[in-house]
Formats: sequence, C-alpha cells, structure tokens
Amino acid sequence: MNESREMYLKTINKLSGENGNVRCADIARSLNYSKPSISRAVRILGKEGYLYINHNGTVELTETGRKIALRVCEKQEILALFFQKIAKVSKKRAELDACRIEHVISEEVFQGIKRFIEKENVFFIDEVK
Repeated sequence: MNESREMYLKTINKLSGENGNVRCADIARSLNYSKPSISRAVRILGKEGYLYINHNGTVELTETGRKIALRVCEKQEILALFFQKIAKVSKKRAELDACRIEHVISEEVFQGIKRFIEKENVFFIDEVK
C-alpha cells in the first residue's frame, strides 16, 4: 500500500462519514486533484478490491479498504496528539507532520509509540476516535 492509495482510502472514508454518498467529484474537490485522475485511481482501487463503484456512480469502501483507511486515520491522530502533547508543537504543525509520517512510519515504531503512551498512562489514548 503506497501513500497515494492510503490518502484516497482515507479521504473516501472521511467523505462517506460526512456525506454518506461519495462521488469522484467529491474526492477531487477534497484532494484538489483533477476528476480524470480520481476516476483512474478509483478504477484501480476497485480492481484491487479496496472499493466498490456502485451503478449510480458512488464509491464505497470494501471492508479491506475501510480497515486500511481507519488504520491510517488512527496513526495520524495518535501521532498528531503525540507531537502536540509530548513534543509541544502547535496543533497545525503536528497535524501536517503526522499526515506525512503516517504513510512511512514502520509498524514497529508506531507500536512503540502506542506502548509508551499506554505505559506512561499518557493523556490521550481516549482522545483518539
């Protein structure tokens, strides 16, 4: 799974939570990409089994696609809060960096951060959701 695929899945998951039905135009607006680029990516993600393209043109994540999207969101939320609370950086900077790091952080390091948070009973595990 690469960064762009994760971003598409995360965006579709977010939009479906906000709007219910998600169309390629909604994804294009959210990501500031062209509609043809989104259509191509959606077709590829559909072929790979991450989403369905419904007969009415809406897009819906499969269970696999939703799990990946939720995992990426969890990483971003935990990392952003970690940077704010532990590293004492601004919310904006924390969110920007977390969005970049969520795609490249190893599972080992991410789990280490989660263990640290749990061991130290750090503040925010309940804030993530």
